[in-house]
Amino acid sequence: MLSTKLSKYNVILASNSPRRQELIKSLDIPFSIKTKDIEEIYPKELKHSQITDYLAALKASPFSTELKENDLLITSDTIVWLNNKALGKPKNYNEAFNMLKELSGTTHEVITSICLTSKTFQNIINDITIVTFKELLDEEIDYYIKTYKPFDKAGAYGIQEWIGKIGITKIEGSYFNVMGFPVHKLYKELSKL
Repeated sequence: MLSTKLSKYNVILASNSPRRQELIKSLDIPFSIKTKDIEEIYPKELKHSQITDYLAALKASPFSTELKENDLLITSDTIVWLNNKALGKPKNYNEAFNMLKELSGTTHEVITSICLTSKTFQNIINDITIVTFKELLDEEIDYYIKTYKPFDKAGAYGIQEWIGKIGITKIEGSYFNVMGFPVHKLYKELSKL
């Protein structure tokens, strides 16, 4: 199994996201959590998965000098892509409200990139899930933001939360990708090591 294959590695997840921690835990591999704060800023000319690929690699960069021989670092980034622009994490209530208003009654893409970094290699993979929302009422958006405070989530929503249950009408692709990790792709990539 994967835990046997990875026994020679010290797997480190660089993420404060409880969802990512839960999803990697579900692969039954031992790992530790180490995080460093970085500003998630990317060159404006980047589009679509180029953004998440760039940011996932950027999140690995502060660790580069301290990785030991058998360390395997996992970093990740997720955006919502709508109307040719990226929706990241909202900074406040108004931003969250406006994002959800934009997503209401539309179909968007959720893009997650994962970067695997060791002393000798760096691999980046990504996945795309297509998500459709019903027309959301203003009071539904207001209730969700005030109750769930989705300020740590790309596009201002968590698919596993209330808004996902009442608002999402269709999903094409990996549900877990929308939660923050395309677990099937991560498993496949780790199995190659």
